[in-house]
Amino acid sequence: MTARAPENPETPDSALLVVDAANVVGSVPDGWWRDRRGAAERLRDLLAEYAREGLPEGAVEPPPPAPPQIVLVVEGAARGTAPVPGVAVEAAGGSGDDRIVELVAARAPGRRCVVVTADRELRERVRALGAEVVGPRAVRP
Repeated sequence: MTARAPENPETPDSALLVVDAANVVGSVPDGWWRDRRGAAERLRDLLAEYAREGLPEGAVEPPPPAPPQIVLVVEGAARGTAPVPGVAVEAAGGSGDDRIVELVAARAPGRRCVVVTADRELRERVRALGAEVVGPRAVRP
């Protein structure tokens, strides 16, 4: 299977924002471990607001000129999280990190890509592919 970044027909030149759900959810000790799928769904719903209104000020510098195309990558117990308007959901069959790397590598040449994660190894892997990286605070209030 060849990985391909999902297209956003409304704004084909928008930045691609790939979110490491497990890492972002795990960055706040709010009981997420009791309901991993529910935590991923709450994150997805927050991201849907950003898809409509744009990212919070200072989340990504320079800010994208339009709301980004958002892909939430889930794994493990969070699989089954459904997409919503503005947020595609990719359920990793294995490693979520590997799926994120596939999505970054499959984006259109020259397309801006920002990955949201604090995972050091993943940061190195996606930076090697030309992606920018921001930490979980960029998308968590």
